Amino acid sequence: MDKKSKETVISCEGIWKIFGEKSRHAMEAVRSEGLSKAEIHNRFNCVVGVRDASFSVARGEIFCIMGLSGSGKSTLIRHINRLIEPTAGTVYIEGQNVSAMSQRDLRALRAEKIGMVFQNMALMPHRSVRDNVVFSLEVRGIAEQKRVEVARRAIDAVDLTGWEMKYPDELSGGMQQRVGLARAIAADPTILLMDEPFSALDPLIRRQLQTTFMALSAELQKTTVFITHDLDEAIRIGDRIAIMKDGVLVQTGTPEQIVTEPADDYVADFVAGISKLDLVTAARVMQPFAQFRQMNGETDIASWPIARPEDKLNALVDLAIGTDHPILVQADGNNIGVVTKRALLRGIQGREDAVNGGL
Repeated sequence: MDKKSKETVISCEGIWKIFGEKSRHAMEAVRSEGLSKAEIHNRFNCVVGVRDASFSVARGEIFCIMGLSGSGKSTLIRHINRLIEPTAGTVYIEGQNVSAMSQRDLRALRAEKIGMVFQNMALMPHRSVRDNVVFSLEVRGIAEQKRVEVARRAIDAVDLTGWEMKYPDELSGGMQQRVGLARAIAADPTILLMDEPFSALDPLIRRQLQTTFMALSAELQKTTVFITHDLDEAIRIGDRIAIMKDGVLVQTGTPEQIVTEPADDYVADFVAGISKLDLVTAARVMQPFAQFRQMNGETDIASWPIARPEDKLNALVDLAIGTDHPILVQADGNNIGVVTKRALLRGIQGREDAVNGGL
């Protein structure tokens, strides 16, 4: 997020969604009595889909919401463009209260500011790739010449040049997914809502589309909420990740924070098998330089390998292999930390005592 603006584009505050005929009564009981999910079901025959969820997304950020099937993640994302009305809580888009919008303003918001990409692309079989891509522009009355130019750029961006006049049934699943991504890009929205868009694809194609999406996101600076049940995917593409369970956002943080500081046993179980090599940074495992000097005295550091605080463990391993010395961490020409081999190994293991150089 250091390269991205801190301006908030999406803000969800205290979102609740309770399904059932007595949802309002259930909500009142929750507020007055603090009922659990099971108690709400037993007393009111209602199901809690989302429970008091709050989060914000900065401009240009990719915010991943991750959870198992039934965790409430898809329900939550549909509150952002009000495809689902919250039982309680408020959604703001660039400071505007979405819940208070008229149907006319809501339609404009969906058409002009929010693009959606789902697992099922719902491409129109009777329309070519190009016509599918620019359908929303056609609905908005954009001139044909302009639509053709926008389609060309969007199709080129997802590597489908030459397939413009093909129809959906002539495309592979991965290619159809690219058409859906191009369609979202063509509308030039401020926000992309993506609900498990790549989950039905083969691993190789899925990774290729992740790479395409990440490159486009960096280039176009789209603010994205990305739903997935795959932690590897969330870690690869997300600036921040929210872990969801039973309608509750259990933990929100950077991929590094989620993996190295799990909030509870549920999150710890999720991240147990994740490799730390391409995730944890030197800043995470280094000992402050002044502290190292205080403990070890003046040391000749001229021949020590040098790393940056943002360098990952993988890069540190490469440096450590070629030397018997610790690794010096520098920022803006200043010595700020030291990574010993012990701290490096503890970091690879994911041990908590790797923080601050293994102290």
